[in-house]
Amino acid sequence: MDTSKRLLALDVFRGITIAGMILVNNPGNWGTTYAPLLHAEWHGCTPTDWIFPFFLFIVGVAIPLALGRRKAEGADQKALMLKILRRTLAIFGIGLLLHLIPGFDFAGLRIPGVLQRIALVYGACSIIFLITDWKGQVWTGAGLLLLYWILMTLVPVPGGYAPNLEPETNLGAWLDRTVFTSAHLWDQAKTWDPEGLLSTLPAIVTGIIGMLTGLWIKTQRNDYEKLTGIFAIGTILVALGLTWDLAFPINKKIWTSSYVLYVGGVALLFLGVVYWLVDVLQYKKWIKPFVVYGTNALVAYVLSVIVAKLMYGISWAGADGAPVTLKDSLYSSLYESWLSPYNASLAWALTNVLICLGLVWILYWRKIFVKV
Repeated sequence: MDTSKRLLALDVFRGITIAGMILVNNPGNWGTTYAPLLHAEWHGCTPTDWIFPFFLFIVGVAIPLALGRRKAEGADQKALMLKILRRTLAIFGIGLLLHLIPGFDFAGLRIPGVLQRIALVYGACSIIFLITDWKGQVWTGAGLLLLYWILMTLVPVPGGYAPNLEPETNLGAWLDRTVFTSAHLWDQAKTWDPEGLLSTLPAIVTGIIGMLTGLWIKTQRNDYEKLTGIFAIGTILVALGLTWDLAFPINKKIWTSSYVLYVGGVALLFLGVVYWLVDVLQYKKWIKPFVVYGTNALVAYVLSVIVAKLMYGISWAGADGAPVTLKDSLYSSLYESWLSPYNASLAWALTNVLICLGLVWILYWRKIFVKV
């Protein structure tokens, strides 16, 4: 399979992932959202918990495709490292900017976040790719998963707590409060952060699984040999993750090692299906919206956040004097007025997906592809 075909499958997978991310992030009402579109409360996993690691996996797959030739040709490693650092800082900075909009409250700025984690995983995985071969990447990934397991289950937490996996008293939560202070953590908790420092270690392994997948796709094997490997390893990782779950529960919010293996396996299986449909069977009539999303994924995510903030930020006084947001007004009149509560919430989320698709389609039509 040539590079262009390979990238097409990756763009489709990326587009599906971004559309899913916008869908689950923008329900009309969190209280009336279908269960599969919500994160697991703590331990466990729903389809929504697949989405963020899917994106990190895709970031990993793209690294050998983007850097592989330059590494093989012996390109100046210092120049590559500087380029990686600039891109890492740019993505991290965009994440911080999204947290600042609209009030620019630096005192309460959340430091961790979705784009910040993507930036750190991209930077770490790119450097690991440049300085190691595939065996080194396997050992690095395994080492990080085992290290995280040991830290979270065997190391006592300062303050007198035994090792534990509870939201506010685990080692990762203590580290986040110590480094960032409560003012700069997730608004819904302020005592821990789902994109915190310590859980970035296993998140890097999600990217490494993607890198190894990208290296496998780059080999000279035929499509069916590649697919056999993808489906076989995906199944093995799911089984390993479910087995490790018995001792180290699958948990997205603290990104447990079992979660990395389980969702890494699911991502491989998902990519395998896309690869088979798009590149082997050539079923492409359905892919255009996802290609549009996938070729401007960062822009789509940023736009979705800005649109959501505008919906909540524009407000006026209602008949009773209470503030009414633009989102509340539109949701009530256009969806709640005639749909059941759960379907109204889903319809609002789907509308957000379509609005963002329309915005990035304009860029696609004009052949504008924003790269950082």
